[in-house]
Amino acid sequence: MSQPSTGRHQPAAITFHSKPQPSFNKNFDLLIRAMHEWKAGGYEVYICSENPKQFDRLAAIFRELKADVAFLPVEIPIHEGFVDEDLKIACLTDHQIFQRYHQYKIRQGFSKEQALNIRLLRELQPGDYVTHIDHGIGIFAGLQKIEIGGQVQEAVRLNYKNNDILYVSIHSLHKISKYIGQDGAAPQLSKIGSDAWKQLKARTKRKIKDIAAELIKLYAARRAARGHAFPPDGYLQNELEASFIYEDTPDQFKATNDIKGDMEKSYPMDRLICGDVGFGKTEVAIRAAFKAVCDGKQVAVLVPTTILALQHGKTFAERLSEFPVTVEYLNRFRTAKQRKEILEKLKAGTIDIIIGTHALLSKDVAFKDLGLLIVDEEQKFGVASKEKLRTLKVNVDTLTLTATPIPRTLQFSLMAARDLSVIRTPPPNRQPIQTEIRVFDEDLIREAIYTEVNRSGQVFFVHNRVNDLPQVVETLKRICPDVDVAMAHGQMDAEHLEQVLVDFINRKFDVLACTNIIETGLDIPNANTIIINRADIFGLSDLHQLRGRVGRSNQKAYCYLLAPPMSVLTHEARKRLRTIEEFSELGSGFAVAMRDLDIRGAGNLLGGEQSGFIADIGFETYQKILDEAIQELKETDFKDIFKEEIARGGSYVRDVTIETDVEMLIPDEYVSNIQERLNLYTELNTIESEEDIEKFAKRLEDRFGKIPKQVNALFEALRLQWTCKKLGFERLILKGGKLRCYFIGDPQSSFYETELFGKIMAFVQQKGRIMGLSMKQTNKELIMVQDEIRSLKQVKATLEQVAGAVA
Repeated sequence: MSQPSTGRHQPAAITFHSKPQPSFNKNFDLLIRAMHEWKAGGYEVYICSENPKQFDRLAAIFRELKADVAFLPVEIPIHEGFVDEDLKIACLTDHQIFQRYHQYKIRQGFSKEQALNIRLLRELQPGDYVTHIDHGIGIFAGLQKIEIGGQVQEAVRLNYKNNDILYVSIHSLHKISKYIGQDGAAPQLSKIGSDAWKQLKARTKRKIKDIAAELIKLYAARRAARGHAFPPDGYLQNELEASFIYEDTPDQFKATNDIKGDMEKSYPMDRLICGDVGFGKTEVAIRAAFKAVCDGKQVAVLVPTTILALQHGKTFAERLSEFPVTVEYLNRFRTAKQRKEILEKLKAGTIDIIIGTHALLSKDVAFKDLGLLIVDEEQKFGVASKEKLRTLKVNVDTLTLTATPIPRTLQFSLMAARDLSVIRTPPPNRQPIQTEIRVFDEDLIREAIYTEVNRSGQVFFVHNRVNDLPQVVETLKRICPDVDVAMAHGQMDAEHLEQVLVDFINRKFDVLACTNIIETGLDIPNANTIIINRADIFGLSDLHQLRGRVGRSNQKAYCYLLAPPMSVLTHEARKRLRTIEEFSELGSGFAVAMRDLDIRGAGNLLGGEQSGFIADIGFETYQKILDEAIQELKETDFKDIFKEEIARGGSYVRDVTIETDVEMLIPDEYVSNIQERLNLYTELNTIESEEDIEKFAKRLEDRFGKIPKQVNALFEALRLQWTCKKLGFERLILKGGKLRCYFIGDPQSSFYETELFGKIMAFVQQKGRIMGLSMKQTNKELIMVQDEIRSLKQVKATLEQVAGAVA
């Protein structure tokens, strides 16, 4: 390859003796042979990958194949490998060896959750309703400077009933959340000092504890049961994971590791994987199923619809085609003879993975050795099916997949009633689905269909009335005469329906006119336009699921919601359509579900008696109280089950209040914009490690210059909060040269029975006189006191001495 130089000099030819990386087609014998040849020719072999796990996978594969080859790992991604004959190097890429797409590095921003919380706080405008977890609902009134002991600090001002004012320390911003209750209605302001808020909180907590206690009992029974402990990953598992043609998203990687960790434990797994439509839950399930099969166990995959059984059957079989695994599916498309044959094979153990609808739960289905049960979209099964499921689940590892976001399972999984992995990161190169509300218009439909067909794509046209579906097909054929239209609905005979769907997947038709049978799990990356007729009669999560059928590749996707004019729709229908149009960004299922709570009230999510609480206190605060309630249950009624977790400490104190007369704030002359200061305080409040403080400080210095001492004091206060949490202090007051550290306010807390508390008491008795430390008991509280303390650094030194002695 030669490149003439530019400019006035004589063009010079530069010759490179290099060639592209050979194609190995995932054949490791070929790769090993090539590496031996290069070694004999005096070449160095480098393998480049941005994921260090790939080097371990390759090394494991080489070991398994007993290959004596060496390579130098380079943790830098390059687009294509090459062999340079002059330098005698072979530089290979992992993605070409494993035949995957090369994905470019995506810059890691906030996680979706952080972004959501930070965005909610950033969107706080003076006049917005907020809930303070200790004082109730008030009105946000911005930042304000206050003077404490002659020193200036900054606080968030909240206005309450009767014009009462509450100043919230910038170290307690996490106690405030934007009020999200019933849509549109203004909440009642709380009165500071009255018991009404405390009583409401206590009532809510009591109700939550009743439900939570039931769930924790189930969890405890599962922990006590004996399950099968699967062995660590083998060579085949590594090869399956490496052959995934896309790069794992960070959440997929974590979810896969969480599942494997659970499967390797001696008690049965019960994990929920929650991820938006199209975020790669199926791949995670396939890896878990394969791990079970590698250890000689059978896997049952339970799905809510006939079509999903067909789709999953196809996906699992394709993904595992290069491995010795038998996959079958059971649904109403199967004849009696096929069904009988499948059941016999299942009983004999010759089928490894069976995928089916609730027919799998019938009495005549018997397994030789069931090791893993995967349930897709559990909330779509009836009560009777769920009861049968429970009997099947007793000693079997269970993995549940859901695309309906967390509020449905309402955080109990998050809080430990079952283990939860959330997949929030969309696959790289995904684009949001452009969503538009339109009135039925033949010109619009024609344009939408032809635009999609002309880019070699396919279209779903959803019409949820079987009776009129043939007329809809005739209309579509009349509007677009040269386009092939097929029809699919649940009342067609099984073989015909299956054939239509298979033909559509194989691109024999351009448009599929169908009912909402396509709602769950149909995965056709080539279909990127969906038109939903009479969208106003669908529920919100149905619309979200239907829209998730498109936009499953890197093509821009479109969703048209056809409905009568807004003016004639009901209030709820208008809100549903606006919500689905507004939340079209990737991973917006969480936001959709939160709005769903608003529109319907949370009755059908939490039981009728609880829906009122959300209206009274706001959704985020409800979650915080839920968290507190479960933590309290863990420490009291169920402390035997969670003793390991409690022994690790840190769970007794959830929140530390710091009151001091030291000047700590972000000065106006350092950051003049009020909103920017509030954003910085909010971000500072989420920091949880020394490393994060350093990053935050570096960013501040880059943007605003040298850090003033008042900001360093904020950092010191943050470090003190962490130390107080570890030592069991709920409140720290440093005023007038006196330090007071308040232990946990609840005298019944099991903290007072811990070894940690005993050691702190012993330390104060031994060293108290020398350090000026003493214990003081009031009617309500136990306080550690120290006099003659003037600075946060002195406080830090004292607490570090205590922490060092009890470590």
